[in-house]
Amino acid sequence: MTTRTETGAQPGTEPEASAAPGTPEGRRRLLAGTGTLIRFALRRDRIRLPVWIAALLMASFTTLGKLEGLYADAADQAALAKTMDSPAALAMTGPRHYLEDGYGIGAMLSHQVIGFYVVLAGLMSVLIVVRHTRAEEETGRAELLRSTVVGRHAALTAALTVAVIANLALAALLSVSLGGSGAAGLTWEGSLLYGAVFGGVGIVFAAVASVTVQITEHARGASGMAVGVIGLAYVLRAAGDVGDGTLSWLSPIGWAQRSYPFVDNLWWPLLLMLAVCAVTGGAGYVLSGRRDVGAGLRRPRPGRRVASGALMRPFGFALRLHRGMLIGFGCGVFLLGTMYGSILSDVDDMLKNVDMVDETFTAAGGVNFVESFASVVMIVNAVVAAVYVVIAAGRPRAEESAGRAEPLLATGLSKVRWLWSHLAVALLGGTVTLLLAGLGFGIAGAASTGDRDLLLSLTGAALAYAPALWVTLGVAAVLFGWLPRATAAAWLVPVYAFLVGYLGKILQFPDWMNNVSPFGHVPQLPAKEMDWTPMLLLTAIAAGLLALGLAGFRRRDLETK
Repeated sequence: MTTRTETGAQPGTEPEASAAPGTPEGRRRLLAGTGTLIRFALRRDRIRLPVWIAALLMASFTTLGKLEGLYADAADQAALAKTMDSPAALAMTGPRHYLEDGYGIGAMLSHQVIGFYVVLAGLMSVLIVVRHTRAEEETGRAELLRSTVVGRHAALTAALTVAVIANLALAALLSVSLGGSGAAGLTWEGSLLYGAVFGGVGIVFAAVASVTVQITEHARGASGMAVGVIGLAYVLRAAGDVGDGTLSWLSPIGWAQRSYPFVDNLWWPLLLMLAVCAVTGGAGYVLSGRRDVGAGLRRPRPGRRVASGALMRPFGFALRLHRGMLIGFGCGVFLLGTMYGSILSDVDDMLKNVDMVDETFTAAGGVNFVESFASVVMIVNAVVAAVYVVIAAGRPRAEESAGRAEPLLATGLSKVRWLWSHLAVALLGGTVTLLLAGLGFGIAGAASTGDRDLLLSLTGAALAYAPALWVTLGVAAVLFGWLPRATAAAWLVPVYAFLVGYLGKILQFPDWMNNVSPFGHVPQLPAKEMDWTPMLLLTAIAAGLLALGLAGFRRRDLETK
């Protein structure tokens, strides 16, 4: 008599190994645990996603309110359409077709908002996918999950599902809110299409991120490559709108704008987004099956036999870790400054006949409208540099949470020297990004207006924000040193600075709101004279905050793994 016994899978083996991948049972095992991972991801992002969606929703409504207040009658709309019909303005906004048949509020909203804000929707999607796939593998948590009943493609499917849910929620809220706003020209069909293109572009870049997370072993590298694709899409869109439009059809952002919400209401460009999502997302799944957990398709280059002298020092090692992000932000702010500088020659014609804007820039001071405009938009370059500083200041927290700081601090390296090396790189790197933003602004502005003096004046105006940038770094250092779990709260500084420093000037927020921000105390160069007192005070405050953050980190225990 014989007895047949069944044995379960050995610990550590993947659940899909017992069934052929091409069979229905095999496909189910490839996706085993997806529902649980979706619920877990939504639980982890219960704060992040509502903040992202609320910010994008508020951005559209803030712009809508501004447009209604500034261009209420047909004469103002016609004057704006005429001044927007220049290569520089079209590169900053969108295709000329929006200007042809009456530049109403709906056409203005789509023309001036979609090309920029869908970039933020794409960034949200990229961060969602990277956070729940490659970041989990980099920290080792994915390997622990895969040792249980979790399929090979479960994590990627869960991440893409969460990204789709977030974009559909954004699309629905935009559609319902704009359709019910009662604003002139905002029809329900246009509102539905407006929301749909936001969701469509966001999902496209989520699919792009599903490919980049397969290529590299590092979450920052995957995010950088996906953001690079977003930047390329924006550049293609801008180049196409200035030219004959051909290049714009190579960009998902161009497809979104050429759906023409509130003008022609074309739905078929969404089919292009759907096709790209299917092809790119499918490629992500195929590539996922060709690599091991934690590995990337691109093999890391072998390092030198002996590390350089710089890598043997804390600052050099920290600079090596921050190098890629610093280069990326440096190139980005230089291009941003160049874009602003390229329209300086058209500023007088674009804005001088708009009463509210004219009052805003007149209050900023300056001997001419160009200087007034430059002093107001300079805050945008400063905020982007502050974003870099906040990200760089969060690197020590990532190193500590991942357990990489512990072996370093087990040597003769002190906690203060280790943290200061990262803070020093953030401090110097933020200042360099300001310099590059000012140079781009100055070079393009001087070329656009023919005024060579703008090169030095705009570069100096950008560097004037350095003390405020250092205060931002000090806030992040204090949070990391004393309240490490609240380190992400440092994002409030650049977000608030943008809201009250840029939008607040146009929407006429009270002065006390701007005074709360460190950026609100920086002299508005080149429109006003230099005042060294607030600069010295901000520098002193930054030094005190950095010292306080270092003291807090020295006193608290290290998070160990």
